[in-house]
Amino acid sequence: MSLADELLVDLEEAAEEEIFADEEDELALEDVQEEMQVDFSVDSVKSIAKLWDSRMFAALLEKIDEYVSQQPKSSEVMGPVEAAPEYRVIVDANNMTVEIENELNIIHKFIRDKYSKRFPELELLVSNALDYVRTVKELGNCLDKCKNNERLQQILTNATIMVVSVTASTTQGQQLAEEELGRIEEACDMALELNQYKHCIYEYVESRMSFIAPNLSVIVGASTAAKIMGIAGGLTSLSKMPACNVMLLGAQRRTLSGFSSTSVLPHTGYIYHSDIVQSLPPDLRRKVARLVAAKCTLTARVDGFHEHPEGKVGYELKEEVEKKFDKWQEPPPVKQVKPLPAPLDGQRKKRGGRRYRKMKERLGLTEIRKQANRMSLGEIEEDAYQEDLGFSMGHLGKSGSGRIRQAQVNEATKARISKTLQRTLQKQSMVYGGKSTIRDRSSGTASSVAFTPLQGLEIVNPQAAEKKVSEVNQKYFSSMAEFLKVKGMKPSTMIK
Repeated sequence: MSLADELLVDLEEAAEEEIFADEEDELALEDVQEEMQVDFSVDSVKSIAKLWDSRMFAALLEKIDEYVSQQPKSSEVMGPVEAAPEYRVIVDANNMTVEIENELNIIHKFIRDKYSKRFPELELLVSNALDYVRTVKELGNCLDKCKNNERLQQILTNATIMVVSVTASTTQGQQLAEEELGRIEEACDMALELNQYKHCIYEYVESRMSFIAPNLSVIVGASTAAKIMGIAGGLTSLSKMPACNVMLLGAQRRTLSGFSSTSVLPHTGYIYHSDIVQSLPPDLRRKVARLVAAKCTLTARVDGFHEHPEGKVGYELKEEVEKKFDKWQEPPPVKQVKPLPAPLDGQRKKRGGRRYRKMKERLGLTEIRKQANRMSLGEIEEDAYQEDLGFSMGHLGKSGSGRIRQAQVNEATKARISKTLQRTLQKQSMVYGGKSTIRDRSSGTASSVAFTPLQGLEIVNPQAAEKKVSEVNQKYFSSMAEFLKVKGMKPSTMIK
């Protein structure tokens, strides 16, 4: 077959599938319209609730009672699960629960329409269908039973009972006839019995699903496990399906024409509506449904080979799934304000050695500069210059603040004098008696050169000049000196 022929065959098959899907939608639309056109004005509830008297419902209940009385045998599920005689009953029982739910809704609407004549406000006060049915059966025509009724306290909360009793005392409803009240009580009994049968079916399916597919039942529950097994065509077919297809089992392909599509979620099936998914926030349900579908595929493959009948793999995978749920629902961590990191600047390099010490000695602050920088507190300083107000010489030139200027010997560098300089200083101290000034080291014939404005260059003996000055000082300023006679001056003139 050529490529063109294959494409034509595929197109024909796709067209046939579309036609078949359209026919299914039309049939479903007709069924829904038939349900919506149910006449609730009839007198008896059995005329609208047809499941109660159906043969299928009675036959299913008989089979369930028969299998419940028998203990399941492991030899029955040694091969494929679909080959077990009880498998078809489990699938039919699981589908029957959906029909019972629809039947309960029809009966609830019938009771609500009939009892609104007696207590129209009760519909708004009690929203749950089964609670409404139980409350109507308990109250009947006598609304005074709301007060101090122990049976009613087991159905409704104390706050709801208080609101119902207050509203019942002011209601505008009328008394019901005995025939009308009898039909309402008959409908209530039917609804409660159907609900009891539904719970019995749930228990049966759960007990058998935990035996046929124990690991799958642990993950999504017995009811959902039975639904996906039934629509997939058995446990063997389910184990061969990929997880993306398992998640879509039970999904509605199209919305019915003429109805709102707001409540229809695309790409959602039985797994999405299971209890394990619906227990989480809406924003996580799609993500959770994908995860649960993947785990259902693994557990279905384990159950297909009849391994771990105690459900060990299912419990392990469910624990793993719940840990992920908790992780996804954790609040984001609080953003902490972190301090700035330490700067990357390294430690500065400190120089040392003789050159560095000499530089510090040369650039160090002298004693004169220190005194010029110091100022006394509370004393008015004398300005050094009249032009620069506030500029003074500090402690320099003040009485009582003068210090003897002497060579500052650095104790740190004192021991670092070279040996040659030490020998020279020692020799000078031995020759000159410990003194090392220029005046003491000079001989008697020493001389110095001086520049004068008259003679220009002149050689002067400093010792001779000092000797002459000392003689003059001894002559005039000695303690033994007396008045001398000055030539050319008269005594009278001197006295004057």
